[in-house]
Amino acid sequence: MSRSLVLVSLLTVAILSDAFSTENPTDRRVLVLLDDFAIKSSHSLYFNSLQSRGFDLDFKLADDPKIALQRYGQYLYDALILFSPSTDRFGGSVDAADILDFVDSGHDLIIAADASVSDLIREIATDCGVDFDEDPTTVVIDHTSYAVSDTEGDHTLIAGDDFIQSEVILGSEKIKAPVLFKGIGHSVNPTNSLVLKVLSASPSAYSANPKSKLSTPPMLTGSAIGLVTVVQARNNARIMISGSLSMFSNRFFSSGVQKAGGSINYEKSGNEQFLTEISKWVFHERGHLKAVNVRHRRVGETDETSIYRINDELEYSVEIYGWSGKSWEPYVADDVQVQFYMMSPYILKTMSTDKKGVYYTTFKVPDVYGVFQFKVEYDRLGYTSLGLSKQIPVRPFRHNEYERFITAAFPYYGASFSMMAGFFIFSLVYLYHK
Repeated sequence: MSRSLVLVSLLTVAILSDAFSTENPTDRRVLVLLDDFAIKSSHSLYFNSLQSRGFDLDFKLADDPKIALQRYGQYLYDALILFSPSTDRFGGSVDAADILDFVDSGHDLIIAADASVSDLIREIATDCGVDFDEDPTTVVIDHTSYAVSDTEGDHTLIAGDDFIQSEVILGSEKIKAPVLFKGIGHSVNPTNSLVLKVLSASPSAYSANPKSKLSTPPMLTGSAIGLVTVVQARNNARIMISGSLSMFSNRFFSSGVQKAGGSINYEKSGNEQFLTEISKWVFHERGHLKAVNVRHRRVGETDETSIYRINDELEYSVEIYGWSGKSWEPYVADDVQVQFYMMSPYILKTMSTDKKGVYYTTFKVPDVYGVFQFKVEYDRLGYTSLGLSKQIPVRPFRHNEYERFITAAFPYYGASFSMMAGFFIFSLVYLYHK
């Protein structure tokens, strides 16, 4: 390859790798891997909703030999959608480890599975904290919360409405209709706070093979079955895992739905609203926070201080903004705290806010010298975590900064002078007493 072609290639990679900007989180390229190009048309409503919000989708077959997530050490995409549940291996040099490295690098991922899910997709989901039912012949069955249908007789078409209660993840507007779901269930570790079920099965659901009689109790039952789950990693990468590829389809988007036992027949299912709102969260159009202009200084001074003295009065402030999908707006909350930390927090204070994104507080430096940290660790459901820290030394008083007479030392002063007076009186008595 000539030198000019190499320079052009490097320039192209640099442009693609800079697609994501912290100033515009929605300006990003998304790789969509498909089992079949027919999915591009059968699920076009979902893809169109992403493209209408400014996402650049690059569609490829999962076994395309030209697939590459990075080139010259730079990632070509900022998010990945896997609509290829049955693929046994990806094309090119991409494997499960590359997908996980992609997430570990802070990129987002959406996985949609179904009854044909392969071991490769299972492996990726497991590493993300979600375990699909081990039996490949099982699907989710619900004899009380199924969707009424003229052709549905095995009750595997679920009308799900057990949503997570979070406006950050699902938006402020309530999901109007039940969500149609047909696919496999999964389980999550309840002790893993990073994994959240956003759509759970009803208490009457279970995972089994609808074509055979149950000979043993099913492994997954009731509300423990996850239908759609999200993960927010510690590096703020976001993952969505669904046990149904059909729920993204045009047919499910436009179908009417009536839940068994319910009196309302909705003209349109809640799939489009539900999946659109989740995609806004997954791709950081909502719940994405940033902190800027972190300041600290002595009270009454204007310049930032490089070292504090014990018992100094100081003030600390930070500005926090949230991405609304179009612009950064002030984040308003009453639970943002700052720690003054050395081995353990010596001071923990909840900061006040001016409702315009600025959080501030004042406190006295403790009477302990050493190397401290200002720490802000903010973790709330659905929001990206904020972790701010800055080291600052604290010194004791210099010899010429102490008060001439210390009030607390008056007993010692009295003891010294009384000792001198007693010695003087003793000397007089001893020398002149006959």
